[in-house]
Amino acid sequence: MIFAVVSIVVGSIIAGFIAHSGSSKTTAPPQSAVGVTTEGSIFKTPHNLADLLNIPPNELKHCDIARLNLLCAEGLPGSEHLNVEDSLRTLDQWALHIQRETDRNFHRYQKDPAYFYNSPSFYKMLMMAVVLYEDFHIRYNPKWIEAMTEIRADDHFAADSRDILIHGLVGPQRMGTCSSMPVLYVALARRLGYPVRLVTTKAHLFLKWDSRDENFNMDATSKGLNRYTDERYRQWPLPVTDEEIKSEGYLQSLTPAQELSVFLNTRAMCLREAGRLKEAITAHAAALRLEPHWRMNQLLLAEAQEEDAGLSMERP
Repeated sequence: MIFAVVSIVVGSIIAGFIAHSGSSKTTAPPQSAVGVTTEGSIFKTPHNLADLLNIPPNELKHCDIARLNLLCAEGLPGSEHLNVEDSLRTLDQWALHIQRETDRNFHRYQKDPAYFYNSPSFYKMLMMAVVLYEDFHIRYNPKWIEAMTEIRADDHFAADSRDILIHGLVGPQRMGTCSSMPVLYVALARRLGYPVRLVTTKAHLFLKWDSRDENFNMDATSKGLNRYTDERYRQWPLPVTDEEIKSEGYLQSLTPAQELSVFLNTRAMCLREAGRLKEAITAHAAALRLEPHWRMNQLLLAEAQEEDAGLSMERP
């Protein structure tokens, strides 16, 4: 969850940035699933969580990050109306619209490239943020915009899966948090061929444009797009040490296996809120198998097991 009100860096351009008429070039419809791997073997797209967890970690790169995230919502409170395939089709349609608006408004970049850090890449991501806010009405759930001093261990942040996984953003609610909004951006960016990765710091997910020629961090949980250095995420939303960066993999682009590990821990948080500790332990254990080196994965599993053992002892 985001722990401080996000500053709006580019809010002043929002009102005039998107026009809803006019034509532009379009691209072929993005693909949500992959049938054949780059090695020539057949990749079987998972359609439920059990199938997903049977995929070898090195093959997860062939699976859409949105599918990974949506399947982790299976059976959770708030996912009663989840339809994974419909959600993926919605993302495909959104990506096409974002592409059209990005192409049509490119003259804005050409007119004042310095405004966009002289970076067409930043321009593309900014356009995505504007379109999602203005055209698709994506919002940060105001319930969870709060200062660090107001955070409580019993705030039930993970009680509703729509707040923490992307079906809450793709569905009618159109709201999420920093547990889900960065994943939405990555899913759309990859549909558009952008080299955008998911990154963690303590208690927060953010984005990284990670290519051979350009590398910058982004936060996109408001109207515009914030561009930050790693130093920002060493201090916000919570300070992190060099040791934590090493032991938790903070500030580094996640691999597909690590992405799924994050999503499974998110799933486990929701299950624990629902009192479904056995299932939470299963999810935490799967997260640990995917990334056994992160200390937090080890601690989360141990904590859930200890809680379950304590409850078992209390039962007659």
